[in-house]
Amino acid sequence: MASKESEALSTLYKGWIDTLEKNPDLPIDDVRRLFEHWGDVTGEPGGVDYSEVDAGGVPALWAVPKGAAADRVLQATHGGGYVVGSPYSHRKLFGHIAKAVGVPVLIIDYRRAPEHLHPAPVEDAVRSYQWLLGQGFRPEHIGLIGDSAGGALAVTTLLLLRERGLPLPAASVPLSPWTDLLVTGQSVVSNHEKDHFVKRHVIDNLSATYLGDDGTSPKRRDPLVSPLYADLSGFPPLFIQVGGDETLLDDAARLAEAARAAGVEVRYDVHPEQQHVFHFLAGTAPEGDKAVQDIAQWLRPRLGLDQAEERAAAAE
Repeated sequence: MASKESEALSTLYKGWIDTLEKNPDLPIDDVRRLFEHWGDVTGEPGGVDYSEVDAGGVPALWAVPKGAAADRVLQATHGGGYVVGSPYSHRKLFGHIAKAVGVPVLIIDYRRAPEHLHPAPVEDAVRSYQWLLGQGFRPEHIGLIGDSAGGALAVTTLLLLRERGLPLPAASVPLSPWTDLLVTGQSVVSNHEKDHFVKRHVIDNLSATYLGDDGTSPKRRDPLVSPLYADLSGFPPLFIQVGGDETLLDDAARLAEAARAAGVEVRYDVHPEQQHVFHFLAGTAPEGDKAVQDIAQWLRPRLGLDQAEERAAAAE
């Protein structure tokens, strides 16, 4: 059974939907201000410092926990349908992940629609990744992580890196990923009443805004738009987490299936009775804390952190 504390995210989502339905012509700047409150349900992670940085022409926010490994890093891409959300709406969430894993997290402020259409976000993600390489981080010491649209970017970034012959990172963690803009998953219907935020009309509106189309563009099957249709062979390990009540449940499930079919190492966890990106509950509800700890336990060995600490201890 879902905890009482986890209801805070449902309450937030219901409030957003109510506001948007009552104000269908709300200016985009006002919509974005509304979504800056995503982190209101997240506890403040102590012991994490934040600073802005220019990551190769991409604005970004560092989240650096006390005692973080200096030679490992995560690149984070925030959710928001490529339209809303920012490093600051997700600051506390990725701060919790940074602290749990013990590495700095670079939260990138990629270009958003409608001002910048596809492929601007994934181009920015590749650019900032190249900047990390230029800063001396080795690819095997870099991980990708993102939620919702940012979860898709945690996959499409790999695609574009591979396409351009660039070294792939050690691992990627898509959280509640939005992988199918054709919206063919059955959970969009079966979880319609359970999901208090990602309704079909929300998906359609965000898709049209991101692609600048009327909903009929063949771009929706482009793997860099909908990574569900991508060739995932040669990918690093993936850890996919999703809430059981999400309309995007099948987006996550089918991504896991496709990755396994391509020979990719996959961990796929469904958290029962949880909403879209329930990870925002970190620091306030047990479901959020459990998800973050699972991410850390999975990521650390794949970034070589546990081995590095063992070598350091043996040398003392």
